[in-house]
Amino acid sequence: MKKIRFGITGSGYMGRTHAEAIKHLSTTAELVAIWGGTRAEGLAARCGAAYEPTLEGLMKRRDIDAIVVTTPHQCHVKEVMLALEGGKHVLIEKPMATKLEDCDLMLAAAAKRGLITAVAHNLRFRINLPKLRQLIQEGTLGKVQSMHFSMIRQLVNAGNFGGNKTGWVNQPETVGFVIDGLPHGVDAMRWVTGAEVIRVAGFSRTYTPGRPIEDTTVGIMEYSNGAICSVHTTIASHGDFNGEMARLMICGDRGSVNMDGFGDMHLTDREQGWRLVSTQPPVMADDPESAYKIGRMLAFQNQIQSFIDGIHGKPSHVATGADGRAGLAACLAMLTSSQSGRVIDLR
Repeated sequence: MKKIRFGITGSGYMGRTHAEAIKHLSTTAELVAIWGGTRAEGLAARCGAAYEPTLEGLMKRRDIDAIVVTTPHQCHVKEVMLALEGGKHVLIEKPMATKLEDCDLMLAAAAKRGLITAVAHNLRFRINLPKLRQLIQEGTLGKVQSMHFSMIRQLVNAGNFGGNKTGWVNQPETVGFVIDGLPHGVDAMRWVTGAEVIRVAGFSRTYTPGRPIEDTTVGIMEYSNGAICSVHTTIASHGDFNGEMARLMICGDRGSVNMDGFGDMHLTDREQGWRLVSTQPPVMADDPESAYKIGRMLAFQNQIQSFIDGIHGKPSHVATGADGRAGLAACLAMLTSSQSGRVIDLR
């Protein structure tokens, strides 16, 4: 089977993450070139890839089949459109974009050219979330009734893994933390239940001094399967909340699950009670290099491989462009609800 040859836009935390993932897939993937950011030349040298000084140069290369986009949110649409115009498949770091109109442009361009657009939702490729999906599909939880997702982070720790976000995440163009953190939760809940978000209400605030955009959102969602859901995302925490980097709780009429996306997952029911059913190796945020060790990287390696499988026409669990749009729609609806004081209907 032909190797898929990759280019990457961006050279920060996520740029390096995807570069390392591609390096580990030497039989199915090859990293050809990197563009974007002050670290691009150094990252390219580290990975044995070419450094491209211009975005246009990267997109015009004929020795690249697919592009991984890891730049700030507002840059995605331009880079993705150039990639698609150049005949390249695209894997986009979440969020897919900052506007639904931009998502629609990308999806239409990809469909016109028969190319794949995918969105990076790595929780699908960790250990716990696929196990949770299996439990739901097997009927272990019964009918899903309610859910809760939280992502609680500290802004000053955003750069611990070598990709400091504290500059660009404060820009108004990035819209707010809710579209950075909550898409993971929306995708996780959509993927494990097979249901769609149909109504949204949210309260968004900014608590970080000097920050011009949202840093905290608490909201509720209604899903098409009848489940109701609460969400809490913030980047204004004053410390780390153990287990709350990606916490998902689901209650069904037969059983319930409490999942730490980076730790343990427990299941409880009337027959057997509380028990451990799955464990995800932790990612230690105080060790900059731990982000590139197997505990975290396996998910990204599996995600790249699934993207490659999709390009080859094989079954793939990677989130599609349509999935990415759906997640963004729910998150933007939170902001709209907060601003207007209304419940937002997405149907």
